[in-house]
Amino acid sequence: MRQEFGNDRRLRFFIGDVRDQPRLRRAMEGCGIIVHAAALKTIQAGFYNPSEMVKTNILGAINVIEAAHDAYVQKVVAISSDKAYQAISPYGQSKALAESLFIAADYARGRLGPRFAVCRYGNVAGSRGSVIPKWQELISAGATWVPITDPECTRFYMKMSEAAELVGNTINTMNGGELVIPELPAYRLGDLAEAMGVEYKVTGLPQYEKLHECMADGNCSNTARRMSVTELKEEVGRV
Repeated sequence: MRQEFGNDRRLRFFIGDVRDQPRLRRAMEGCGIIVHAAALKTIQAGFYNPSEMVKTNILGAINVIEAAHDAYVQKVVAISSDKAYQAISPYGQSKALAESLFIAADYARGRLGPRFAVCRYGNVAGSRGSVIPKWQELISAGATWVPITDPECTRFYMKMSEAAELVGNTINTMNGGELVIPELPAYRLGDLAEAMGVEYKVTGLPQYEKLHECMADGNCSNTARRMSVTELKEEVGRV
């Protein structure tokens, strides 16, 4: 990041951990707006290590809230996930509780305390650990097929620019206590494999994964606007 942004005097770079509240407080000094994006988000890892999900995603959220109060921050926007809705995995459960912590923090903030809001993301295309870069890596390594839990699985599609815009709009418009949920298109995993020109082998849906995801009541990946194979080809080319 330092190489990309240069030595801009407005930027400071810290090494730290969201589990370390004093370090968070020091990092927040002089800041007006905090975007809380730190999380352990690998669903499979969380299934086998739920206590680590608690330490980072839940206790880390508490640390952010407390540090923001102590540093007199004005606004805090926390990033959540569609996995938090009717959660079935430790990751989703931890993010659901983190959402509750941030919303409750706004109720208890007092006259001068920070305002808190939450944004729910879908699958951000090209983000670390997501399906497109995973498959691209396999294809680049010469793989003739990719693993798919279920070709009928559907997931929301969110561009990096849309994710950033959602946070920016929330910062600009929030009064505090909001849970902001976008309307997103969705895709079928089998269609994504076809768009990327690769065969697949079905591995089966593990118990910690859903066939379809929902952002909220009536906002689900199996009923959202379905992306075509042609549209997916164009989007993958931009990732």
